[in-house]
Amino acid sequence: MSGDTRVDTISRLAQWRIESFGPCSYKRSDAFKVGIWNWHLSIEKNRYLYIRLFPEPSRASKDQPPIARFVLRVSNLVHERLLRTSEDFVWPVDSTFHGRFMIDVEFLDLRICQLNGADPISIWPTDGSMQSLSSQSTLGCLSRMLGEAIHTDVTINTADGSLQAHKALLAASSPVFQSMFLHDLKEKESSTIEISDISMESCMALLSYLYGTIKQEDFWKHRLALLAAANKYDITSLKDCCEESLLEDINSGMSSAAAGSMVVPIGETEERVLDILV
Repeated sequence: MSGDTRVDTISRLAQWRIESFGPCSYKRSDAFKVGIWNWHLSIEKNRYLYIRLFPEPSRASKDQPPIARFVLRVSNLVHERLLRTSEDFVWPVDSTFHGRFMIDVEFLDLRICQLNGADPISIWPTDGSMQSLSSQSTLGCLSRMLGEAIHTDVTINTADGSLQAHKALLAASSPVFQSMFLHDLKEKESSTIEISDISMESCMALLSYLYGTIKQEDFWKHRLALLAAANKYDITSLKDCCEESLLEDINSGMSSAAAGSMVVPIGETEERVLDILV
């Protein structure tokens, strides 16, 4: 690459340094990549100085034509423009530049023009989608930590088996667990928690909730056990979820009974719910 045609890029920024434009009337930059496309800048001197920005003809620009919103700066001149599909952007500058000058392009947004007429899709995540991607990545890591017992430091003995977990996550999720590990209790010394009133399967559902990876079917299956554990270990968010879900079922049953004009006795499950809620 020639030093006079190279474009330096950092993230969404591109800078072309023109060392000398002198007697020549046209100059084109080397290709530079921003997003999934290669781009070129060119300058042409006639009556005006014309600056062009355009995507390099390629399979990518043909199958996924770009829509670009950018700011272009030449010395102290600034221009903002929307570049659509394969039409190159042309900006006449009513000024004469001699010797060295720089052209800066800041891409504010880059979208893929959908050939089927659908809305263009940005290749750069917005704040909301970035947070979503970050959350998904974090949940994936937590799922591996639990499922593969990565660096676990506490054992939970249930009614029918043992599970491995992490003290820090348990303490952050429950003030009861936090107290166990802060004070000189047997759980702190032995790194073991005894939960004999819950099955290993229900305890796994509890951990899956705390690690943010619980499946809907597991939540429904273990709601009663999860509600009891939420009360015992002061896990407010889980308690609220279980209560809301169970009360919806009870109200739904009462509504069905009223609609049928018949008396339906409270079953064993409803009695257990009421006992826990009370």
